[in-house]
Amino acid sequence: MSSSRATQLGGKWEQRVGSAKVAWGKLTDDELLQSEGHAQKLSGLVEERYAISRDEADRQVSRFLDSFGD
Repeated sequence: MSSSRATQLGGKWEQRVGSAKVAWGKLTDDELLQSEGHAQKLSGLVEERYAISRDEADRQVSRFLDSFGD
């Protein structure tokens, strides 16, 4: 994810937290808000909370973020 895309998403992230909560219900609203939609931060949270590989967490986050087509 490019830094410009991360910046653009950051402004819209609060609107997307609900969708992220559906995708990863084990993450708290605070954790999702603090990640600010940054792929690496979000991947780290998903990896830790769901005990999955970093590669799998990266794939899930990438698919999630790409689904918005920004």
